Amino acid sequence: MPKSLHYIAIEGVIGVGKTSLATLLSKRLRAKLVLEKHEDNPFLADFYQSPQRYAFQTQMFFLLNRYRQQLDLWQHDLFHPMVITDYLFARDRIFASLTLEEREFLLYEKLASLLEREVPRPDLVVYLQANTSQLMANIKKRGRVYEKNIAESYIRSLVEAYNNFFFHYKETSLLVVDTTQIDFVNHQHDLDNLIEQITMPLGGIKFYIPRLK
Repeated sequence: MPKSLHYIAIEGVIGVGKTSLATLLSKRLRAKLVLEKHEDNPFLADFYQSPQRYAFQTQMFFLLNRYRQQLDLWQHDLFHPMVITDYLFARDRIFASLTLEEREFLLYEKLASLLEREVPRPDLVVYLQANTSQLMANIKKRGRVYEKNIAESYIRSLVEAYNNFFFHYKETSLLVVDTTQIDFVNHQHDLDNLIEQITMPLGGIKFYIPRLK
C-alpha cells in the first residue's frame, strides 16, 4: 500500500454503497472509520417531504456538522494511522447548488468557503457510480424511514450533478468506480478486486470498470 495514503474519502450518490465500502475498507486496512450521521440532522425527514421549505436548514446543519467532524479527524490515534470517511467535505456544494435558491446559496457559499480552508484534504477520493434505477432500488431495499419520500427525479438530478462535479474535480487523486456490475458487499471477489484498485499507487484520475465474467 502506498506510504502516502493516509486519508481516503468514499463518495457517490445516495444509495450507492459509500458507507458499506468505507466500513469494509476500514476493517481490511485497520483504519479509523468516520461516518456521516444523516439521522442526526433534525431537518432531513422534513426536507424530503417539503424540499423548498427545509432546504436551507438541512444544508446548513450538514455543513456545520461535517465541518466539526472533519476538524476531529486528525486527533492522535496510535492504533489507526489511516482514516476513511464515507463523504468528501467539498461535495456539500453539490447538494446546496441543487436545493437552495440563489440568495441562500450565496450565503451558503460565503460560509463554506471560510470553513473549507481548515478542512484536511484526502489523499484519495473513491467515487462510486451507479444509474438512477439501481440507486432507487438500493434506497428502497435499505428501508430508511426518512428516505421513503425521496423522488426519483431528485436522485436523477443528483447523478447528473455528481458526474459534473467529479468531471471537473482535480483537488486530489480520484478513482472512479462503475458499480453497476459488481457487488462488493456480498461477493468477496468483487471486494478484493476493488480494494486492490484503491490501494495501488495512483496519481490524477483513474477509471475502474469491472465486467461480469
